Parts: sequence; C-alpha cells; structure tokens
Amino acid sequence: MKASKTPLRLLLLFAGLLLFIPIPVSAGSFDAIRVLDGDNIEARDPTNKKVTIRLAGIDAPKASLHNNEAGQPFHQQAAVHLSALVLNRTFNLTAYGFDSSGRILAEVFVDNKNINLEMVRDGFAEVYRGRPVRGQNLEPYWKAEEQARNAKRGIWSQEDRYVSPREWIRKQQH
Repeated sequence: MKASKTPLRLLLLFAGLLLFIPIPVSAGSFDAIRVLDGDNIEARDPTNKKVTIRLAGIDAPKASLHNNEAGQPFHQQAAVHLSALVLNRTFNLTAYGFDSSGRILAEVFVDNKNINLEMVRDGFAEVYRGRPVRGQNLEPYWKAEEQARNAKRGIWSQEDRYVSPREWIRKQQH
C-alpha cells in the first residue's frame, strides 16, 4: 500500500512546485487606466478586474519615500513617458508570475511594441539589477541600456551623478 501512495505524493508535490515556477504566459488584452510611476501600471484585466502590473526587467527612478522630500531625478518624467506609451490604451502582456506585493510581473506590449524595452531605450529606466524573473530574455534590455547611456538619453544625461533606483531606495530607507 505504501508503494502506491509514494508516487502519488511525489506527483502532487511536483504539481504543487510547478505552481510557484514563473512561466511566461500571454494573458489577453488589458486596458491601462492609470500609471503609478515609471514601472507600474494599474489596468483592467480581461474580466474587468483592476490589477497592478510591474514592468518586469526594468527599474525606473523612484518618488520619495517621505512626503516632504523630492524624489529621484527623472521619476516624474519616467511616469509621464510611460503614460504617453500606455495610458488609455489596450495592451497585451507576457506575464512571469507575481511579486511579493501581488503585482503581475510582465512585459507589456502596445501594438506589438515592447513597452518595457522602450522605457530603457528612451532613457527612462535601467535594466533591473535585482534577481531577474525566470524566462525573461534581458539581452535586448542590456543592449538598449548601453545605447541610451552612450547617447546620454534621460537618466543617463546626469553623467556621474546618476544613482540606480535600487541604490537610491536603499539610501532613502536609512
């Protein structure tokens, strides 16, 4: 009897683990209703439910964690630029799972244009320096960042004063 239960337990364990492995999934049409900042969008999913989407693979300049302090340089411009690309538009996405805040981690596509990549190419975001999502190809992102940096577009126009959003947040927290 034990021998027959063991394969079933292993199968259930394996199936359960698959639920936690991000697998790229194309998820239908979404409607952008609000841009929260340079790398987060609020949208309506195909069932009309409100969701938050975190643009995977990129990191845009951040607003201040404290109400009375200025945000990181270019944080407002990044949000405005993302708004111009997605706001009040229908888009598709490739989802890579959820982050710890429950946001959908995804690449967003408007008219087959990769918006995440456009944000990097236009100098309003850098390639995310933390642990990348599984399954996302960051090679084009690194090339786009190098081109934006060489052309001194957006965040890269700050020369040696530029601070990565990840590092900027760390400094704000201390």
